[in-house]
Amino acid sequence: MTRSAIAHVMVQAARKAARALSRDFGEVEQLQVSRKGPADFVSAADRRAEETIRSSLERARPGYGFLMEEAGVIEGDDKTHRWIVDPLDGTTNFLHGIPAFAVSIALERDGELVAGLIFNPVSNDMFIAERGKGAYLNDRRIRVAARRGLDIAVICCGVPHKGRGDHGRFSRELSALMPRVAGIRRTGSAALDLAWLATGRFDGFFERGLSPWDIAAGLIIVREAGGFVTGYDARPATSATSDIVAGNEMLHPQLLDVLVKA
Repeated sequence: MTRSAIAHVMVQAARKAARALSRDFGEVEQLQVSRKGPADFVSAADRRAEETIRSSLERARPGYGFLMEEAGVIEGDDKTHRWIVDPLDGTTNFLHGIPAFAVSIALERDGELVAGLIFNPVSNDMFIAERGKGAYLNDRRIRVAARRGLDIAVICCGVPHKGRGDHGRFSRELSALMPRVAGIRRTGSAALDLAWLATGRFDGFFERGLSPWDIAAGLIIVREAGGFVTGYDARPATSATSDIVAGNEMLHPQLLDVLVKA
């Protein structure tokens, strides 16, 4: 894979932040037994990673705006470009020493996603895509799986937790889906869920209540890998879509149909 200038900028920013996150992740296990616990430490690690990414991207592309999980909206002089950044997607996993978390960076141009990157520092898996150029994992071209029926599909989902989401609705969706599929998984990182869908590890994905930084990079990676991501209304998802359903050409409509009817 020959990386464009913008892809190179994203990779450099992600790797710089990931080096610090990897060091911090190594400390979490020791902090688990402390009286205070690791929560404050992890929050600080999240903020530091976001600041590192912002600084790196600003130096490379002065004037671009930002939408970031911690800092929120940062207006830039260049109104046509905006970075969408989640410095640590899978914070709860990180907090508990579970090695499934990611740095997520996407770029919008005139409101359209044009590039996305998802990087897991623990596995060193770098997923990246640019509009019209395909999706890649560590420089290897990737495609969504070709499975055609829910009965042989592994579906990933987000699970609403304490204080968030409609638990009853999710239970109905899950009850409708479980008898139809080969397996259901929950990883704790929407960014990785979408990246793993793009490379064929999962066959479908659904989750409600997502934020732009959770999904922006994953949307373009899945689409460039040949997959489909929509809202529950079947319209193509954007970074502003909070409830999404994803899959390949055959499975996406089947999965959507089960969820909507539930």
